[in-house]
Amino acid sequence: MRIDAFTVFPELLEAFYGVGLIGKARKAGVLDLRAHDLRMLSTDPHRAVDDAPFGGGAGMVLSPEPVFAVVEEVAPPRPLFVLSAAGRKFDQAWAKELAEGPGLSLICGRYEGVDQRVADHLADGEMCVTDAVLSGGEVAAMVVIEAVGRLVPGVMGNERSAGEESFEGSLIEHPHWTRPADFRGHVVPPVLVSGDHQRVARWRRAQSLAKTLANRPDLIEARGGLTDEEQELVDDLGEGRLS
Repeated sequence: MRIDAFTVFPELLEAFYGVGLIGKARKAGVLDLRAHDLRMLSTDPHRAVDDAPFGGGAGMVLSPEPVFAVVEEVAPPRPLFVLSAAGRKFDQAWAKELAEGPGLSLICGRYEGVDQRVADHLADGEMCVTDAVLSGGEVAAMVVIEAVGRLVPGVMGNERSAGEESFEGSLIEHPHWTRPADFRGHVVPPVLVSGDHQRVARWRRAQSLAKTLANRPDLIEARGGLTDEEQELVDDLGEGRLS
């Protein structure tokens, strides 16, 4: 899979491309990751790619000319998204959808944003990764590349992992423990060392449901609430009947 990113700080993305799971996949040729400098075709003597906004206001806006020029020169894979707070919210379902395609591309905003003509006449849409304000789209690009890239076949060593994570089935993943079983008097839940795999699976499911209810009730609401079986699991967990 090929993923291109357009940025005024390509060195940030190149550093990210070289580490961890993503770095291994790139080295193995499973992921083709590229970072393009938006300044490389700038006609400004100082290689500037921004200008003051029409209508006034604070800050600067990424100009359309250098963005169009670089994207058209590179001819990157589509879809092409502008990373923007005004975009559609990126989530796990969208990551899975994008991971099934041959590639995608991202334009990293900077300053006060990107000239709207880039989104309207060059890109295929706008994408937002968080409701918090970022100084630029590079961190957002890393989020998208990590989320999508790890779902590409051959990137993760254990392909089962993708189906046992947070947001699968609109739930947060259950908590995890590892050795030692007793750390400073804090012990691992007995069910996890019981050897009863069916019991462990039910307990983990109940933990996932309870944690989602506590931390992300919006996910439960979006899926239409709990089923009767799920409510029974949560009740059993609360009463200690699953421990």
